[in-house]
Amino acid sequence: MKIGLFGYGKMGKMIERIATERGHTIVAKIDLENTNIPFEAMDVAIDFSTPDSAFGNITSCFKNKVPVISGTTGWLDQYDEAIKICKDQQSAFIYASNFSLGVNVFFELNAYLAKMMKGLNQYNVELEEIHHTQKLDAPSGTAISLAEGIVDHSNYSGWVLDKKAENSITINSKREGSVPGTHTISYGSQVDEIQIKHTAHNREGFALGAVIAAEWIQGKTGVFSMKDVLNLT
Repeated sequence: MKIGLFGYGKMGKMIERIATERGHTIVAKIDLENTNIPFEAMDVAIDFSTPDSAFGNITSCFKNKVPVISGTTGWLDQYDEAIKICKDQQSAFIYASNFSLGVNVFFELNAYLAKMMKGLNQYNVELEEIHHTQKLDAPSGTAISLAEGIVDHSNYSGWVLDKKAENSITINSKREGSVPGTHTISYGSQVDEIQIKHTAHNREGFALGAVIAAEWIQGKTGVFSMKDVLNLT
C-alpha cells in the first residue's frame, strides 16, 4: 500500500514507522510548505495535519480519488461539507477522534453502560481526561466523543468543561507530565460508584489504528467509522 502522509509531526513519524514495519511505502510527506502533491502515487492518505489545513488536504484527496483516514481535530465545522465532496467524488473517508483500537472498544462499552444507567436517576455521571502538558486544547476530542456517546443514550442534554450544570455531563480536564491519555467515566451515587477507564501507555496505539483503518478502506467507497473497521456495528 502506498501512503501519503499529511502532517509530519510526531504522529506522522510514528505512522511512517508502523506502516513501514507492516510492509507499506510512504510516497509523500506533506507539511504546510508542500505544494506539489503526488496524488497519483497514493493508494490512501493519512491526515494528522492542522485544523487550518485539514479540510483542504482532505477534499483535495477526494477530488483526486484518494481515500482519506483523518485524525485531525478542530476542523469539524466543515465536516458535513467534506462528506458531501467525498460522496460527490465517489471517494472514501474515515474520521475518528481517536484511532486506538482499545479506545474504540471503550466507546462501545461507554454507550452500552449509558443505556443501562439511563433509568437510574440516583447516579450522576462525570468524565475525567488526563493528558500531557503539551496538549493545550481541552477537553480532548476523545472525551467529547465519550460525552456525546452518553448523551445519545441518556437523559443528559450536553456537556460542560470543569464545572457543574443542570442536566449536563461534567468533563474534568487535567494536564500532567507526559501522560499519553487517560479517560475515566464515573457514575456516582450516595451509596456506591461505578467506573470504566481507558489508559493509553503510549501513542503507538493511535498510529497503529490509523494504519489498520487505511488497510481496511482499500477498494471501498463511502463514509465509514472505526466501528466499521473493527466490525463493532
